[in-house]
Amino acid sequence: MAAPSPHPARPTSNDRTAEADLRATFPVVLEIPVQWGEMDAYGHVNNTVYFRYFESARIHYFGRCGLLESYHTSSVGAILHSTSCRFRQALQYPDTALIGTRVSEVRDDRFTMVYRVVSTARNTVAAEGQGIIVAFDYATRSKTRLPDDVREGIRRMEGR
Repeated sequence: MAAPSPHPARPTSNDRTAEADLRATFPVVLEIPVQWGEMDAYGHVNNTVYFRYFESARIHYFGRCGLLESYHTSSVGAILHSTSCRFRQALQYPDTALIGTRVSEVRDDRFTMVYRVVSTARNTVAAEGQGIIVAFDYATRSKTRLPDDVREGIRRMEGR
């Protein structure tokens, strides 16, 4: 396996960059350095790592919209119903991944999150995904209605 270049090419600035688009359209954007140990035998970040990136952004979003607090005050939290990822460009060390998340749809007992991973070294979209999050009452061990304050937190973050 050839070692990745220690000096990846920096993107040129044309119209709108992938990073600028991410920051303009996603209310939560995390910066996570790509670690050498995240790469697999083929020299790129292993596909399972993208789901960890999604999880980190998701939990950060939960903190900002009030869902983590809801769990501590009323036992109503979140459970991941399903998730998917579309891999577009390989990430390699050294790089910094920008992980954006936003909510695209809110229903009575669930909402859909959209994720995007951008490589800062290449200024390209590395992956896109989504997840369905269900409101879950951990005291009764059953799904429940999304709390109104969480619903309002999502509306506030999404500008709707």
